[in-house]
Amino acid sequence: MNQQAKGADASLIEFLWQGASSSGRRTRGEIRAISSEEARAQLRRQGIHAVRLRRKPTPLFGRGASITPMEMAMVTRQVATMLMAGVPLVTTLQMIGRGHDKEAMRSLLGEILLQVEAGLPLSKALRPHPKQFDDLYCDLVEAGEHSGALDQVFDRIATYREKAEALKSKIKKAMLYPTAVIVVAVIVTVILLLFVVPQFEEIFASFDAQLPMFTQLVIQLSRFLHLAWPYFAGGLIALIWGFIQAHRRSQGVRDKVDALLLKLPLVGPILNKGAVARFSRTLATTFAAGVPLIDGLESAAGAAGNAVYRKAVQSVRTEVISGLQMNMAMRTQGVFPDMLIQMVLIGEESGSLDQMLNKVANIYEMQVDDAVDGLSTLIEPLLMVVIGSLVGGLVVAMYLPIFQLGSVVG
Repeated sequence: MNQQAKGADASLIEFLWQGASSSGRRTRGEIRAISSEEARAQLRRQGIHAVRLRRKPTPLFGRGASITPMEMAMVTRQVATMLMAGVPLVTTLQMIGRGHDKEAMRSLLGEILLQVEAGLPLSKALRPHPKQFDDLYCDLVEAGEHSGALDQVFDRIATYREKAEALKSKIKKAMLYPTAVIVVAVIVTVILLLFVVPQFEEIFASFDAQLPMFTQLVIQLSRFLHLAWPYFAGGLIALIWGFIQAHRRSQGVRDKVDALLLKLPLVGPILNKGAVARFSRTLATTFAAGVPLIDGLESAAGAAGNAVYRKAVQSVRTEVISGLQMNMAMRTQGVFPDMLIQMVLIGEESGSLDQMLNKVANIYEMQVDDAVDGLSTLIEPLLMVVIGSLVGGLVVAMYLPIFQLGSVVG
């Protein structure tokens, strides 16, 4: 009973309220309760009529910060470990909820715990929280409840989440390096043109001599940037803002960006391999958990992370529904690599589709890892070459007149 009380305490939510007391005096304050209805009930028992009640916002940083996907993966692993050790589900949720150092996670687990204690299946208790538990997560838990192997399903979900987050981190790392090259190169060039070149221009004004063409070009570029930089900066900000808004609101724009990213040099192959790995891992996890293949393909389409692969998987799903074997349906798309198709063929014939897909996912995750390491090795000298060329070119342009003047004097 004491443990249940502690678990319930961990699940309490903080609310901010404004209202009036029984005497009509306006007042405000904070209250902790399981839900907004319970908070209003507590206030009524205190003789307070709540006019406004809202959940207390969590800070951006610190103990109340939002829950990250990696933290959800860690909690899933904890649940899997405790369930496999024979700890009951309710006790598992109580212990993890009490022991977590983040208030948002304690509140989330507390709400789920109360619903499970009230007799609601865990899969249904998870669905009101789609940010932390997507449809794939809930479907897998539901399959585990039906099969009586919830511990094994949580182990698969934990493995899937851990590998998915690791893969996402590697792909972000791959995207970061080319972006860093461009940003650093632009910043260095702008600083030199705005602050360094004008100093040399004042010196050249006293030479009373014809400047080299390269030097004149750099000086004209510096003058133009001095005059136009507010318009240039404003236009760049407007362009970026417009692109972000279009990407957020238009599915067509997002699809075109996804297709373009796959064609980029260096980064494109990594994104392709990452999409194949996510598709394979998701489908293997759902199939091994007992989710029907049709439903698993629907989940895998969303988990692929790219519109090109999402549409291809949806087409495969449609053809599988019509009776075509999955490997044949995949071959007609022209998107999936031959190795994946061959492994799916072997898996379908041998009845070990989940094992074959897991092997494919492992292979492509290793390839992504190797490609990111190779890209990192390539980008570092490339960064030096690009910045060195820009800085060196500007330095040469500024010193050419001085060299020419020295030769004339000599």
